[in-house]
Amino acid sequence: MHRHVVITGASSGIGAACARHFQKAGDRLSLGARRSDRLPGVAAGAFHHALDVTKPASVERFVAAAIAANGPIDILVNNAGLARGVEKIAEGTGEAWREMIETNVLGLLEVTRRVLPHMLAASKGHVVVIGSIAGHKAYVGGGVYCGSKRALQPICEAIRMETLGSGIRVTSVDPGLCETEFSVVRFRGDQERAGKVYQDTRPLTADDVAECVLFAVDRPPHVNLDTIVVMPTDQATPQMVHRGGR
Repeated sequence: MHRHVVITGASSGIGAACARHFQKAGDRLSLGARRSDRLPGVAAGAFHHALDVTKPASVERFVAAAIAANGPIDILVNNAGLARGVEKIAEGTGEAWREMIETNVLGLLEVTRRVLPHMLAASKGHVVVIGSIAGHKAYVGGGVYCGSKRALQPICEAIRMETLGSGIRVTSVDPGLCETEFSVVRFRGDQERAGKVYQDTRPLTADDVAECVLFAVDRPPHVNLDTIVVMPTDQATPQMVHRGGR
């Protein structure tokens, strides 16, 4: 039986990789992103719709359109998120902080609160959250980004408790260094600076993370993978990365 999978932030990176993997598995896809012009090229034939998770009206339109197009939602992949800059707390202006918190925390909540009631009514569903190793370990210049990702842990725990007995599963997939457009966004389009993040090391790929997501949702209904932390072999902490020789 094919599942209806909703993916936020699906225009690139981990979201797009998840879309490709789910489509290969034969699932029905509803893809949302701010850069909606990119979505037709992610997964041919998939339903796609503009989505800005920081705008409640946009979220409401997207969820309604996804259900109208593909029926009840079986799997929600909360992937939309970003890091912006590397400001130390004492040097921050607040603009980047608000953007990260509004997208990574409030945006995820806006989507999830509109999908969960449908899952509860159906007594089944799987909420997947794309977290980060940054939610487990802080680093200099990443305090607010790390805080936004750490916040997802108690949110996931609360959802598990609040839906206990309903058949709903909740999984957080928390990757380390993963080569996507993440650093390009963080450094506001500075390709050279972004490239240095991954230089002379072997980062994860978006497909590596997508495979973890697929593995989690493909477990039998009585099995819930709570948290998957996946790191490159060349990484020990957010800032301890092996570069150069093998």
